[in-house]
Formats: sequence, structure tokens, C-alpha cells
Amino acid sequence: MRKDRQTQGAYDRICPAGGLASKGRPKYKNPLMPPGRRIFGYLSIPVGVYLFIVVVPTLFAFGYSFFEWSGGPGKKFIGLDNYIQLLHDKTFWLSFKNTMLFTVLMVAGQVGIAFIFTLFFTMKWVKFVELHRRVMYFPSIIAAVVIGLMWQLIYNNDFGILNHFLRASGLDGWIKPWLDDPKIAMLSVAVPVIWQFIGYYLVLLMGAVATIPKDILEVAEIDGATGFKRSLYITIPLIWDTLKICLMICFAGSFKAFDHIMVMTGGGPGRATSVLSLYNYDTSFVQMKMGYASAMAVVILVVSMTLTIGIQRLMEGKANDH
Repeated sequence: MRKDRQTQGAYDRICPAGGLASKGRPKYKNPLMPPGRRIFGYLSIPVGVYLFIVVVPTLFAFGYSFFEWSGGPGKKFIGLDNYIQLLHDKTFWLSFKNTMLFTVLMVAGQVGIAFIFTLFFTMKWVKFVELHRRVMYFPSIIAAVVIGLMWQLIYNNDFGILNHFLRASGLDGWIKPWLDDPKIAMLSVAVPVIWQFIGYYLVLLMGAVATIPKDILEVAEIDGATGFKRSLYITIPLIWDTLKICLMICFAGSFKAFDHIMVMTGGGPGRATSVLSLYNYDTSFVQMKMGYASAMAVVILVVSMTLTIGIQRLMEGKANDH
């Protein structure tokens, strides 16, 4: 009995906030937990940075879109004229078409090829998987400007490695002005971007595949679900959430593509590789039509958010089907 009272007293001293604590005794406070005001202050820092960098410029751009403004102190209110002009701007819609084409190439190339490599690396007979993954991931940490300059040299008509290899192989008919031909310029620009980020999505997808219980794969193999059937009915449904995230990241990143195209072609030849971000840059800082560029930025934001939400809803529906 005495031993029980001693045990209870020790418990009350250690955990005074417990259910058996004496009435009126002050509640236990964790010394590692900062006060509520300090927590609010810590959390307000990233929120404030986000508001200053993203929300405030967006609101300013929306306000400037109603003005004819070239960046100076003088602004002329013109209402919705910038938006009306944008609807009839053929270059804008050509850039939108190029952006959608570029996005489709990125999704199919980056995520699609990464998924194929992921399935390939899960084969039991494949060796040095970790080495392959690291080598393929390495280009994704290189700056986009460096990648653009490197591939610009590869594509060079006179001393580029690609045309030199084709010439040495006797394939003179395949030699082309890769960045100067409007018919193939967009595809030529897309290849370096696809090559750079395959490894990034490969790492994400291989991480998701690693979480699949081996028992499920073994049972599927015993039941005869191998190769394509195992990928379709086992792998894809179990990593669908990660695959969806990869698709959304790829779509969002492709819709704001700028660096690679700016370095390799500058939007040319003509407007063959002009995308929305590049045309918006040209309108803002070359033509100095800040008001019109602000209206364009608002429309790009609305269109990209609408497409992103629509694709997300579509993929959620596919997930429910699975």
C-alpha cells in the first residue's frame, strides 16, 4: 500500500497534468514548446514571403492590365482593351499552340520514358540499378542555360556533333538544320529538355515502385501476370498517386518553359518555337508594352490553372476507376 502511494506521488511529480494530478495544481508545460505568439511569428515569415513574391505581384499585374503602360510614370486607363486585343492576337494563339505541343512532348517524353525505364529497372536480371539511376539523374541538376548551350553546339549546322556523326556514318540525307527548320525546330528544342529531366521522374517513380509489397508482385507472377499485364494491373494502380504527381509537375513546368528555348532559338525561326512565357517576355522587356504584357500574364495564369485543375479532376476520375 505504501509502495503504491510512493509510486502515485512520483507519477504526480513527473506528470502533474495527468488524470490523477491533484486539483488546483498548475498544468504541465513542455519547455521545448515555444509560446503561441512565437509560433505565429515563425509561421508568418514564409506566408509573408509568399504574399510578397507571388500574391502581391499578381494583384499588381491584374491592375496594370487595364492600363496602356510602357513602364514609365505615365499610365493611361483603357479598360478591357488589352484583353480584347489579346483575343485577336495571332502571335499569342500561335504561342499557345506551341506551348500545348511542347507540353504534350514533355509529358510523353519525360514521364513516359521515365516510367518505361522504371519498369525496366525492376527486372531481376538488370544489374547496377543504382548506378544507372544516379547517372540518369545527374543532368537534372545542371542549369538549363548550360543544357541549352551544350545542345546548341550539338545541333550546329557546320561543326555540330550530330551532323558530323551522320556525315561520318554515310547518312547525309539525314543531315538537317535542326534549329533553323520551322518543321522540326520544336521537336529539336524538346529533345534536350526531355533528356535532362527523365532522371528526375525516374527517381520519383522508382521510389514509388519500391513501396509496393514484394508479396503482391510474387503472387501476381505466380498467377501469370508478368510483363505488360503486371504493369497494367498491378504497378500502375499502386503507384497512381505518384504518377499523378509526376504528370502535374511536368505539366506545370512545361507550361512555363523559357530557359532552354531562349538559349537555343530565342523563339525562332520566325515564331516556330515561340511559347507563351517567351512571347510574354518579348512583349514586356523588348517591346516595352507592360500593360498588354500584364493582361497576357493574367490570361496565361487563368488558362494554366484551368487546365491544371481539369487534368487533376480527370486523373482523380481515372483513379476511382482503378
